[in-house]
Amino acid sequence: MLRIGCHLSSSKGYLHMGREAVSIGANTFQFFTRNPRGGSAKPVDEKDAAAYRAFAEANGLGTILAHAPYTLNGCSADPAIRDFARRTMLDDLQRLEYVPGSLYNFHPGSHVGQGVQAGVEMIADMLNRILWEDMRTTVLLETMAGKGSEVGGSFEELRAIIDRVEMKHKLGVCLDTCHVSDAGYDIAGNLNGVLEEFDRVIGLDRLKAVHVNDSKNPLGARKDRHEKIGLGHLGTEAIVRVINHPALRNLPFLLETPNELDGYAAEIALLKEAYR
Repeated sequence: MLRIGCHLSSSKGYLHMGREAVSIGANTFQFFTRNPRGGSAKPVDEKDAAAYRAFAEANGLGTILAHAPYTLNGCSADPAIRDFARRTMLDDLQRLEYVPGSLYNFHPGSHVGQGVQAGVEMIADMLNRILWEDMRTTVLLETMAGKGSEVGGSFEELRAIIDRVEMKHKLGVCLDTCHVSDAGYDIAGNLNGVLEEFDRVIGLDRLKAVHVNDSKNPLGARKDRHEKIGLGHLGTEAIVRVINHPALRNLPFLLETPNELDGYAAEIALLKEAYR
């Protein structure tokens, strides 16, 4: 069975998101832990979380993915911004204990001229300060498009972060189809080769989720602009190969395409039909 979902608004809580996911044919979903451009978060609603867990079990909803806000930058040149990222991520992970077994995805950050090596060290230091042994969430580094001073535009950069984290068993990777193509990995023309390289550098056992997005830009553009499935430079056939690949097909796939709910429902139906 294809594990497919999309990005939903978390403003009304877990149970509302679960019901919304089911209504569009999804069996997983992604959400921002708080305003993606801000720092505040609502108090945890324990009753809502408990109601969601019961609903998810009854309706076959699988592992869900929480996405950190875009404002987090654990490798900023400003110590206050790095501290904000650390405190926010720790708070997010503590909140996710109410929905155990979830995934938590974040953009590694931008080194803003300090250099990749410095960025890698700062991100790893942040993770070493917030991960704890009995946490029930897996933290995912997202593959990035490599625009500007982003860290994570290559598999080697993600591996460098992982190598410096003490609790490596708490870490995984989320592969974004738009991002890796924009970063120069030809998943449309050579998916097997890209996955072989990922396995060599990072290890496919660390790949825990896939963001399924077409790209408005061609291979290697380093721009990161998502497109609806079939309307970008990757194309429907390439996305279908991704969801059916033996190394990927059992992972959760999350759509981040520029859609409203009806558009997501159509893409979910399309990919379910194409899943073999």
